[in-house]
Parts: sequence; structure tokens; C-alpha cells
Amino acid sequence: MEWLKLRHYFITLVFALFISYGVLAGLTGSAFLNIGVLSAQTGGAVPGNFSGNIGDAEIWRAIRKGVKGQSVLQDPQAGVLVQSEGDNWRAFKNGPLLTFGGWVLAVILIALAAFRFHRGQVKIDAGPSGQTMERFNAVERATHWLTASSFIVLALSGLNVLYGKYFLMPIIGQETFALLTAYGKLAHNYIGFAFMVGIALMFVMWVRFNIFDRTDIEWAAKGGGLFSKGVHPPAKRFNLGQKLIFWVVVLGGLTLSLSGLALLFPFEITPWGKTFAAINLLGFSFPTNLSALQEVQLSVLWHSAVSLAMIAVVLAHIYIGSPIGMEGALDAVTSGQVDTNWVKEHHSLWAKEKGISSLSGEGGDQPAE
Repeated sequence: MEWLKLRHYFITLVFALFISYGVLAGLTGSAFLNIGVLSAQTGGAVPGNFSGNIGDAEIWRAIRKGVKGQSVLQDPQAGVLVQSEGDNWRAFKNGPLLTFGGWVLAVILIALAAFRFHRGQVKIDAGPSGQTMERFNAVERATHWLTASSFIVLALSGLNVLYGKYFLMPIIGQETFALLTAYGKLAHNYIGFAFMVGIALMFVMWVRFNIFDRTDIEWAAKGGGLFSKGVHPPAKRFNLGQKLIFWVVVLGGLTLSLSGLALLFPFEITPWGKTFAAINLLGFSFPTNLSALQEVQLSVLWHSAVSLAMIAVVLAHIYIGSPIGMEGALDAVTSGQVDTNWVKEHHSLWAKEKGISSLSGEGGDQPAE
């Protein structure tokens, strides 16, 4: 009986020693329980101190500042655990940028509503004449609608990326929102090329009509006659307001196209380093040694900010070109034929070029009735 108890204790002791050996071997990293290996790994710190000789705060501070390690990957940024600029980029994009965009869109909508309340529809003061003339031919109208329709798709899909998860997802649900966003992204990527073609055609066809001249000064001084009934400052084929829209769309569309291509081909198109280098010739000190990831981040911010500004401008253009804003204006881009009295009132100098008599000699203001 005593012998059985001794054997039991012996087996228990051997099992305990076996477990202890396994633990020590794991801690030292050596089958021979070489404490030197453990010292080399921990720098002499007490085993079990997971932070070693450096505190957690110091480690994460270094990581947060972009400390680099080593990596077998070819990407030079692969050794960076946390890209510090990425945190700043995300904070700016989801904070000031979204706030700025929201206020811009809200202000333009409020302004248009106030204008509608104050002015109402801008009517043809002399009334429709029943006679029409061609304002835009078929190619010009096709170009307008190619640019306009593609911009609308791009604007809606882009706004969904920026604001959809806050406003749309709670309404339609996560799965439907995810599906809509995925297809919206595909549409955004490919329809963007149609928009590029549209602005290129617009520039070629209309640039000669959109050069600023002296007539724009008088048009601006009288607010284009938009705020007072019966006031019609002289204008050529395109007035100052339309010229400004033209250059916003062309120049804004150009920079949107470049930043969009940089996002589609991030490691092949990197415009910001060279752009900053050119700007620095004027005395600025922007960074020029940018990584591919930093180039992408800057392109996202620029693409978003310019898009929001352009959407606000185009909203005003859509309003004044619709039947809600101005009588007879929409006909220019639908049938292409506009009423001659509309032309006389809003583009009197162009009407004179086309052999249509103006309302008062040289296209001056028509007195309010």
C-alpha cells in the first residue's frame, strides 16, 4: 500500500517537472533552458513584462509619428506600421471637409429659395413673340447633355460616398446601401471619361464666345437684370454669368479629371509633388517629396472639395436655366430654338448680330412696365 502511494507521488512529481520544463523552454526559447537567450530577447527585463524596457506610451508615440521598421516587401512604406498623415487626413476629410461641403450646399439652396421668393420666375417682359431662332445646334445640344448628364451621375455618386452613410443608409439599410455604393463607384469611375470628353468639346466649341470683355462690366453692375423686372443689360451670345459657369465647368472639370485619374492610377499618376514644386517657385514651402499614399490622400481631398464647389455652382445654373427660374431658357438646350423676344431681352448684342432688332436701339435697358 505504501509502495503504491510512493509510485503515485513519483508520477505526479515527474508530470510537474515535465510541465515546468515546457514552460521554461517556452520562456527562454531554448531546449537547454539557456537564460542568455532570454536576456538577449528581453534586454535583461523581467520575463512577462510585455513592453520590455520601453513603456507603452513611448512605443505608441513612436508608431504614431511614423517610425519605420524593416520589411521584405518592395514598397518603401511597408515598414511603417501607422502612417501619421493618414490619421490627419481622415480627421480633416470627415470633419472640416464634410462640414464645409454641407454648409456650401445649404447656403446655395437657401439663396436660390430666397431668390425665387423675391423675384419669382424671370419672365419674358415683352411676352413670347411666337417667332424663334436657333440658339444651339444639334452638336452643341448633344455636348451640353453629355456633360450635364455625366456630371449629375458623378455628383450623386460622389455625394453618396461623402454623406450617404449618414443620411441614406439609415433609410434604405446597410445591404442596399452597400450595393448602391458599389455600383455607384463603378459608374463614377467609367462615366468620368464621358465627362472629360464633354468638357473638351465644350471648350473647343464655345471658348471664343466666353472671352471676357467690356460688356461684362455693365452686365455685372446691373446684376444681369436678374433682380429687377424690365432691366436687360446688353450681352453677346453668352453673358457674364454664363461665361463664369463655362470657366468653372471647364477649369474645375479639368482639375477634377486630373485628380480623378490620379485616384484611378495612384502609382502611375502622382501630380502633387510636381505641383507643389512649381508653387514653391512663388515663395511657398509645400512638401515635394511625397509618397504614393500621400499623393492619393491629397487627390481625394482636392477632388472632394472642388466637386462640392462645382455642385453648388451647377445647382444655380440648373435653377436659372429651368422653367422655374427663367421663362424660355430651357428651350435653348432642348429644341435649340428660343423665342426672339427672349433673345432680344437677354442677348441683345447677339440678336443684333443675327439681324434681329433690339428692344431699344443698341440693346439698352427696356423700361419696366
